[in-house]
Amino acid sequence: MKNKIELLDLSRVKWTSLKGKKHKVEQALFANPWKKGGSLTDFLGSLPKILAGKDLRDLGEEIAGAARRRKMVLLGMGAHPIKVGLGPILIDLMEKGVLKGIATNGAGLIHDVELAMVGHTSEEVEQGLSRGTFGMVKETHQTINQAIQKGMRKGWGIGESAGREILQGSFPFKHLSIFAAGQRLGIPMTVHIAIGTDITHMGPSADGAAIGKGSLADFHTFTSLVSQLEKGVFINLGSAVIIPEVFLKALNLARNLGRPVVHFTTVNMDFIQHYRPTLNVIKRPTLKGGRGYTLIGHHELMFPLLAAAVLEKLM
Repeated sequence: MKNKIELLDLSRVKWTSLKGKKHKVEQALFANPWKKGGSLTDFLGSLPKILAGKDLRDLGEEIAGAARRRKMVLLGMGAHPIKVGLGPILIDLMEKGVLKGIATNGAGLIHDVELAMVGHTSEEVEQGLSRGTFGMVKETHQTINQAIQKGMRKGWGIGESAGREILQGSFPFKHLSIFAAGQRLGIPMTVHIAIGTDITHMGPSADGAAIGKGSLADFHTFTSLVSQLEKGVFINLGSAVIIPEVFLKALNLARNLGRPVVHFTTVNMDFIQHYRPTLNVIKRPTLKGGRGYTLIGHHELMFPLLAAAVLEKLM
């Protein structure tokens, strides 16, 4: 025989008042309908003051505030921001004194150099892979690898080597290059390479010693920039692995050497949330102070919005 279950007496539940209860959502936080002819400031002000709508505006104010105080605003990214046409916006932020350093991976360097050479980049991988021709562009291999080797002999990191090569060389579209812009403006550009991940490692012109030495030099430069992040901002734009790992080590090294990098803002922007950016950019670095933000969405939409929000506060 089954045991009889004694049901709870719901007539004895304790009630609270709706009016007296504190809620997270209220009318004052709602979006405002758009009115034709409004300004960008009007648009940003019309967004709901909830979740990403609030974060976008708060971030715009924080980055603009850091720029006004001449604090470090440092951006790390994968290659995709360049592939989706954000180079002009990055260069504009550099020219206006907002971005004081940019770090990327080897693919970011490749797309930037190809844009400077011919004004286009990003081949169809599937088509070339079936024939074994993917990434086997002679000019790309030679230009990048020769620049890295020349830079090694001069004691330059890869970012500086590429920037000098593009700025001083015959590159018809050098105005599109973030590396040339960095060199022209005196803004450090660093490249963090994992050997075997880039197309320029597949040919005979690749020199592992030069790549390693140049990338290590850039890590030291990046660490110096990270050491200046107190009251500043670090933005990770679309790097799921390389930049979050490099950033964490650079931050640890800066703190190990006594630099007070505690109260600063971190931002991760990507299509989806990933493990490493969440922990290495948003959570771990800000445990003792500061704040981490996450903005999820397409780079070609979210970053121009953020850049516009920053510039609206500076103008």
